[in-house]
Amino acid sequence: MGWGSHLAEGLRPVVDLVYPPRCPLCGAALADQDGLCGECWGLLDIPAGSGAGCEDHSGVPVHAATLYNDASRRLVLAYKHGGRITLARLLARLMAARLPDPGAADRIPLLVPVPLHRWRLWHRGFNQAALLAHELSRLGKGELLVDALKRRKRTPSLGGLGREARERALAGAIVVDRARTGMISGRDVVLVDDVFTSGATTRACIAVMAAAGARSIAVACFARVDESSGRGDRDIQAAEPIPSFENAVIKNETPEAL
Repeated sequence: MGWGSHLAEGLRPVVDLVYPPRCPLCGAALADQDGLCGECWGLLDIPAGSGAGCEDHSGVPVHAATLYNDASRRLVLAYKHGGRITLARLLARLMAARLPDPGAADRIPLLVPVPLHRWRLWHRGFNQAALLAHELSRLGKGELLVDALKRRKRTPSLGGLGREARERALAGAIVVDRARTGMISGRDVVLVDDVFTSGATTRACIAVMAAAGARSIAVACFARVDESSGRGDRDIQAAEPIPSFENAVIKNETPEAL
C-alpha cells in the first residue's frame, strides 16, 4: 500500500463524518462510501456467468458489469451528469469482476478509454471512460493508455439517428494518436466505456485500433444495452450537468448519447 492509500485510509473517518456514506440510488445509510444498500444491489441486472462476455456484431468480446436497466441508468446519470465522480470506484470494481485476469507479462492488456472531444471534455470537466480505465488499472486489470485515441472533430448528438447517419457523423472523427500507434501495435487492447450499445462510436474506436495493429480488442463497460429490450432506440438522459441526481432534468434520448 502506497503513501497515497495510507493517507486516504487515515482521512476516511473525517470524510465519513463530513459526508456520511449514503447509497447513491436511494440515500440509505451505508457503512462504506463505495457501495450500494442491499436492496439496491438487488436492482442491478448482473449477466449470468462469472467473467463471461458476449460479443458485438463484429465478434469483439464485450465484458459488461451489468445489463442496462433503471438502476444502472440512474448510476450512470449520477456519475456522468450529477458530479458523482467518486462512483468510478464502484462501477470499476463491478467491471473488474467481469474481466479476466491478465496472463503473462507480455499479454497485459492496454486499457484505452473511449475519447471525448476537447469541447465536451471542457464542458463536462472529465472523461467518464478515462476515470473508469484508471480505476481498472489500479485494480490490476491492465496498463492505462489514456490518450491512445483522439476525437478530432466535434460530432452532433447521436441520439435518434439511424445507423447510417451515425456512421456518417463519426466518419474520420476518431483516430489513434500518432505518438501512440507504436504502443498499440501487437498489443491486446481493452476499450473502456460506461455504456455499450453496439453503436457507431465503439465500432469507430475498434476500427482505428485494429488498423494500428492491435493483436486483439475487447470491450469493458459498466452497462450493456440489451437490444431485444427495445431500450437501445429511446431512453433517458440528463439534459445538462446537474449538481445531484435528484435534481436531474431528463429527456428522451439513446443510451449512446449519455
